[in-house]
Amino acid sequence: MRMARHVGRMVGMRRACAALALCVAATGGLAHAASYRSVGAEPAILYNAPTERARKVFIAPQGMPVEVILEQDGWSKIRDASTDLSWVESRLLVARRMVVVTADHAVMRMAPSDTAPVAGTAEKGVLFELAAPANAGWVKVRHADGSGGYLKAGDVWGD
Repeated sequence: MRMARHVGRMVGMRRACAALALCVAATGGLAHAASYRSVGAEPAILYNAPTERARKVFIAPQGMPVEVILEQDGWSKIRDASTDLSWVESRLLVARRMVVVTADHAVMRMAPSDTAPVAGTAEKGVLFELAAPANAGWVKVRHADGSGGYLKAGDVWGD
């Protein structure tokens, strides 16, 4: 009885591996982990399909952080802070990491601690450059005006 369960699990695992291999092959090997990028120096038109003939769904402002889900033929399928999916020309995205405040009111601290002195506050929608990725629930950020500090990771999106 034990051996039958073990063999059944191995067959199931082989089937799962085969299914994954087929998915990767079907997408031309395009399967990869999602990554974050930002809209570059110019606003970017977001489409509902990977072609300029598709329906335009949004104009993304400069610096807007996006999560790249898939890249295909010069296009990137992205998710934004509101979890909407769309397509954008890959050339319009840059590696510079930005985050956007999603909390109604975020408190920026001088150090990654609730007891650290307050460096400033930010309202929902404010963009910051990501200076260091999330660590122990905090992200180090820098604003365009030169100010910086630490925000709670749960108060921003794009990290």
